Amino acid sequence: MSGKIKIAILAACKNKENMSKINAAITGISTYVPDYILTNDELSTMVDTNNEWILSRTGIKKRHILKGEGKGTSDMGAPAVLQLLKKTGTKAEDIDLLICTTVTPDMQFPATANIIADKAGLKNAFSFDLNAACSGFIYGLQTARTYILSGLYKKVIVVGADKMSSIVDYTDRTTCVLFGDGAGAVLLEPTTENFGIIDADLHSDGSGRIHLHQKAGGSAKPASHETIDAREHYIFQEGQAVFKFAVSRMADVSVDMMNKHHIKPEDLAWLVPHQANLRIIDATARRMRIDPKQVMINIQEYGNTTDATIPLCLHDYEKHLKKGDKIILSAFGGGFTWGAIYMKWAYDGAAVADR
Repeated sequence: MSGKIKIAILAACKNKENMSKINAAITGISTYVPDYILTNDELSTMVDTNNEWILSRTGIKKRHILKGEGKGTSDMGAPAVLQLLKKTGTKAEDIDLLICTTVTPDMQFPATANIIADKAGLKNAFSFDLNAACSGFIYGLQTARTYILSGLYKKVIVVGADKMSSIVDYTDRTTCVLFGDGAGAVLLEPTTENFGIIDADLHSDGSGRIHLHQKAGGSAKPASHETIDAREHYIFQEGQAVFKFAVSRMADVSVDMMNKHHIKPEDLAWLVPHQANLRIIDATARRMRIDPKQVMINIQEYGNTTDATIPLCLHDYEKHLKKGDKIILSAFGGGFTWGAIYMKWAYDGAAVADR
């Protein structure tokens, strides 16, 4: 074998080895929530409920609501992206891809991701929406990770954003107390260090759609006078069935992730659960045998913002995150969809949290 061939083979092997070490890491995070705050006391003037009833069953004290004619999900997603670019010192033209995870797009088409990219000046990025209900953000992270590991893209933004107030029936006390509006955006970049997203375990079961869905407005049941009169454009949820499935699936997938990667409860820095209901969060933490102090919780401040809950948590706790922290993100949503992501945090949050 000639020397040139040997050198070529060794170079190819080295490139392959380097490629195998590439991880996708979150290198920045930013959020946006509307100014208007809807408290439990105000809700009690709208439906038959009270602060004690809401707190005891959900853990929610208040939620942010996007007000203003013509305001949509992109009006929260775009400012989150702009702040992310500023915070990380990233040029808009350097972003390769933007993924928006949402169940409340501005319109059926174009994609809300397209609108956010335009408003944020991302001229060189392609963009698309991803809908996996409350699991959407972790689905989006895994999708972004795959693009980065392919070697095609180096800077990918995932935006989790929802204007849930646009599909909440404020005459239904079982659902209107749960949801709020908000957005969160993260920047993912490749790293050759042993940080970033290590593993993802995502699932779906379409038979669960009967328990949690929006009845009308899609192609199967387009909008009509009848569907509007029947109030079928709002969230429909069978609370007990959803609660049962959520507790089981979120706990199972989180425990499985710990077992797969030999993570002891004391070794886990944080569980970042979807903020749907405090009782679901507590049940998941108990199954994982972790201390409540290891669980990120901010449901009391925002309610269930669907795709925005996990990035809002990461942002609120950013100053407590340390490089190398072992973290599990876990979510459950309509569809049904659920899953967990295991990552090692890639930077010291205290150094950038106030930017």
